[in-house]
Amino acid sequence: MTPIPRSKVAVLKTTPETAVADFGRLMELADMRQELDPKRTTLLKINISWHVYYPACSTTPWQLDGVIRGLLAAGFDKSRILAAQNSTVVVDPHVGVRNNKLESVLDSFGIRSVWLNDKESEADWIRYEPKGKMLVLNEVYPDGLMIPKTLVGANIVHLPTLKTHVFTEMTGAMKNAFGGLLHLKRHWTHSVIHETLVDLLTIQKEIHPGIFAVMDGTVSGDGPGPRAMRLRVTNLMLASRDQVAIDATAAKLMGFDPLTIKFLRLANDAGLGNADPRNIELVGDDVSNVNLHYARNENTFASKGQKLIYHGPLKPLEKFLLQSPLVPWSYAASRAYHDGYWYPFVGKPRKAEIMKTGWGALFRDGYEPKGAE
Repeated sequence: MTPIPRSKVAVLKTTPETAVADFGRLMELADMRQELDPKRTTLLKINISWHVYYPACSTTPWQLDGVIRGLLAAGFDKSRILAAQNSTVVVDPHVGVRNNKLESVLDSFGIRSVWLNDKESEADWIRYEPKGKMLVLNEVYPDGLMIPKTLVGANIVHLPTLKTHVFTEMTGAMKNAFGGLLHLKRHWTHSVIHETLVDLLTIQKEIHPGIFAVMDGTVSGDGPGPRAMRLRVTNLMLASRDQVAIDATAAKLMGFDPLTIKFLRLANDAGLGNADPRNIELVGDDVSNVNLHYARNENTFASKGQKLIYHGPLKPLEKFLLQSPLVPWSYAASRAYHDGYWYPFVGKPRKAEIMKTGWGALFRDGYEPKGAE
């Protein structure tokens, strides 16, 4: 395999007062203009990991605001910028886009959302035969892989946040493609989630002429993410043309060795990007001494049960429990745990502490955006 060139990841330290402008500067540092062709449609892949507002969980309004302004300043036509949204079996994005104040940002710029895989979907799903080697998706979906036609031929800008994850240890740009490229049966891949993320990056490189990622780490999440996290103000933002490198850099900031995270190691070995920090050039602010000391492999009560099915003694029952008419039980259990118990009794007090900070004030008082064109 031919070695790939060193990758560049831009990292900035930021404040609530400067964040929107800083995102534009961040994108320039990460060579956004070299990656994205303004003549093509550009999809902003919003991340909504929960329909309630819980800091660090979903794309932030200042992240979306700053990225849109950065694109417009670079000469992109707002009529060719679309927000790509997707449902999950446990999260309602129509509620989430409002509760996270993303809808007001999009409306202020006149940018339309494209719903990829829910009841209001506008996307035509087409059968896709990947040209590159698939690690698992051909086996998970033996009847053929379907992807949204909307994505084919468009630039994609991923908008993840800096957080840990119960299944992938950390989540970022690569995981952000999971919701958009796969349909609502994507939970079938959870037992092989690391390989799935690598397959999806292979497909992205085939269908997107440009791939860029801008990660919000203003408030980041530690522990059993993407929802039941401990929250910390970390005042960081990252961007890169290399989806592997930005996730590897985020992992290193969290205190992890990126090459010990399976999906990053597999992507690195497949030549899809650089996960080895020695092959990543950091530009922007000096973060060489940043180590957040975040926890790996923490679980919630719900994720422990899921892992018993995916990797434990209940593995022989996986298809019966999760790929049969019985499957709604698992959705109901997750919603009951996260929405009915965890958020009211654990999440809200944690969120209240963040709302006392400058980032909480910006969320509360800063949006609707002012001066959007």
